[in-house]
Amino acid sequence: MADTQKKEAPKKDAPAKKEPPAKKDVVSKSTPPKDAAKDVKNDGKKSGNVKRGGKLSKARPTGKMIGRKAQPKSKTPKEGEQPKAPGAAGEGVPTKLPAVPESVLKRRKRRDIVRKQKIAVALRKSVGAKRRRAEIFKRAEKYIREYRQRERDEIRLARQARSRGNYYIPGEAKLAFVIRIRGVNQVAPKVRKVLQLFRLRQINNGIFLKLNKATINMLRICEPYVTWGYPNLKSVRELLYKRGFAKINAQRIPITSNKIIERKLGGRNIICVEDLIHEIFTVGKNFKYVTKFLWPFKLNTPTGGWRKKTNHYVEGGDFGNREDQINKLLRKMV
Repeated sequence: MADTQKKEAPKKDAPAKKEPPAKKDVVSKSTPPKDAAKDVKNDGKKSGNVKRGGKLSKARPTGKMIGRKAQPKSKTPKEGEQPKAPGAAGEGVPTKLPAVPESVLKRRKRRDIVRKQKIAVALRKSVGAKRRRAEIFKRAEKYIREYRQRERDEIRLARQARSRGNYYIPGEAKLAFVIRIRGVNQVAPKVRKVLQLFRLRQINNGIFLKLNKATINMLRICEPYVTWGYPNLKSVRELLYKRGFAKINAQRIPITSNKIIERKLGGRNIICVEDLIHEIFTVGKNFKYVTKFLWPFKLNTPTGGWRKKTNHYVEGGDFGNREDQINKLLRKMV
């Protein structure tokens, strides 16, 4: 009994033992975590490896797999997706283009150089054409002012002479227009030679002529075969604009642009039709070159016909000098 009582004696409260601090999960480098081990097992299963005796071994091929190679599944393109080309990237086909032959590269380079040169030339031409056009307008304005001033001077001198009770006699004409009116039958050799020098080889041919002692004597020799007079500015302008032809390489070429004139007479500062008109009307220093440049004018028979070719103009005929009345005749023939 005493023993049992001793045993049943109440025990004193023992001091509470301190619990050790919780250990942090430390992953050892040598042992992989459980999740990693699971992944390894799954990878082994997917790749056909089986764990046997703690080691991974390759699975044996089944009867279906023997003698066959695994074929990749063909992916069907989704809606709105274009199928890839067989040479597209990622399919083992090289995407790099083949090298361009050297001859092709040289040809391209030559073409680029020629194209750049053409563009530069066209640009220079357009700039030059604009400048030339502006210069032509300036010259035309200057010539018009000169012609008007000459007319005013003539009127002023005539008024002054009339106010003083005198007569105004204008200066001698320097320019004449000669027209051939008869053919080649029964023509004397001397007359024929003069007509050849004047370049009047056909009926109704006409030329501009500078009047001096020599040309006046030649006109007297061939007078029965030609009619001539003193043209005004309007007649000169109409002849050049309506009947003007150039003589280039012994060919009769119509004057359709100023480039034709500039190409032939540009060295003598004559670049347009207005320059030709001014040089002829004023009988300038380049008159000889301008008349050589122009082909003889081919005119029509005057409306109403000729009156009488065998008589002089002052006798009611047609040949000879008709002075200012040549302008009235030219209106009928141009």
